[in-house]
Amino acid sequence: MDTLASLSPEHTRLIVKLDSNSELTGAEKRAIGALRLTIRTYGADQDVVRDGDRVDRCCLLLDGFMHRYKTVQNGARQIMSFHIPGDMPDLQSLYLGRMDHAVGTLVPSRVAFVSHAAVQELAREFPGIGAALWRDTLIDSAVFREWIVNVGRRSAIQRISHLLCELYLRFKVVGLAGNASFSLPLTQAEIGDATGLSTVHVNRTLQELRADGLIASQGKIVQILNWTGLQHISGFDQTYLHFRSRGQT
Repeated sequence: MDTLASLSPEHTRLIVKLDSNSELTGAEKRAIGALRLTIRTYGADQDVVRDGDRVDRCCLLLDGFMHRYKTVQNGARQIMSFHIPGDMPDLQSLYLGRMDHAVGTLVPSRVAFVSHAAVQELAREFPGIGAALWRDTLIDSAVFREWIVNVGRRSAIQRISHLLCELYLRFKVVGLAGNASFSLPLTQAEIGDATGLSTVHVNRTLQELRADGLIASQGKIVQILNWTGLQHISGFDQTYLHFRSRGQT
């Protein structure tokens, strides 16, 4: 019997995400499926965790789109990562006393919370789950490193095409992308805050990608027309995402 078939869709979100990077056993999946979740719905542009908060629970994105960010003295925002369903964007709060950044929604989102105590007990009882959670935080760090390179050393068209490559593969590996297309509920200002570009520059760059036949878009749906070309122009190498296999294209 398929283990996932017997579990709730909420628990399955986390299991599919962790299983994309670490191989979980049936017993480990069932143990995750027994976690007690508290579910809350947020509107767009709401903080789930604020910079400076002391928290005693982790959040799990079930539906929607979230981001990790900091705001500087002049009010400008730097987005440091985007998060899709299945992600636990504040997992490091398990061992850090205070949040040093904020985590918030970009669109209406459904979020589950699980207590630190429950996660820590689960990791102690099932070392394989503990290793999977640790690996997930290490992959977060790898994404941070790649984003630093993206903002610091790549051109505008490379930055945006690299971001599109990353998000497409992340959606694909958890079953949320098909036919080389995925939903990208981001404004051009939000893309700019993630890539260090002005809204005008983002608009111009997206037009260039469309004109070159690399992508097409309709509303919030982005379709990759030329995956090889998009990889080439951005210098994208998916190694830093550390998928077990299903992210391979």
